[in-house]
Amino acid sequence: MAQTPPIRVLIVDDHDMVRSGLEVFLETFEDLILVGQASGGEEAVRQCVELQPDVVLMDLMMPGMDGVTATRNILQVCPTVKIIALTSFKEKDLVHDALQAGAISYLLKNVSIDELSNAIRSAHRGRSTLAPEATQALIEAVTRPPGPGFDLTDREQEVLRLMTDGMSNREIADRLMISHSTVKNHVSNIFSKLAVTSRTEAVALAVQHNLVN
Repeated sequence: MAQTPPIRVLIVDDHDMVRSGLEVFLETFEDLILVGQASGGEEAVRQCVELQPDVVLMDLMMPGMDGVTATRNILQVCPTVKIIALTSFKEKDLVHDALQAGAISYLLKNVSIDELSNAIRSAHRGRSTLAPEATQALIEAVTRPPGPGFDLTDREQEVLRLMTDGMSNREIADRLMISHSTVKNHVSNIFSKLAVTSRTEAVALAVQHNLVN
């Protein structure tokens, strides 16, 4: 029976010591093989096109093109490659950005050798592996209550935008070609949904949370 070819791995990290350590790690497993190294995002994209690795170990915080951008760009040109975010950072936004960019897994650099090797094999099979911190970040993102203004209608957002421009109800009515009483109803709904009691509070909240373009 033919032997299964080893999983081809590309390492992307801007620190020489990290790349060297990962290289030594890969050499201990017969089913994993290092096909290349990159010290930055731009180089990683080029090497993925040239080397066609199966799995990429991607650092996220790098000068120039960061790991999230590199992940997105790699998957545009090499859509079958599996990318594991391997980082020292566990911030919620970074976890979300990396996974949204297309990383299949998110691990911290304190992961054990066995955990990392199993994550590479799982990624190659299309299965995700998440550090506990990444899982917690995703849970918090899903269960986090929505921000203010999430339930504003398109018309209410339009009225709020004109309010932030300093327009009065009468001016808004003229601009939108609707009645003054209709504008008053929209403004009342905006106050209720934003839990504010004045135009000043509504405008301040809209600016603070970027509710209008």
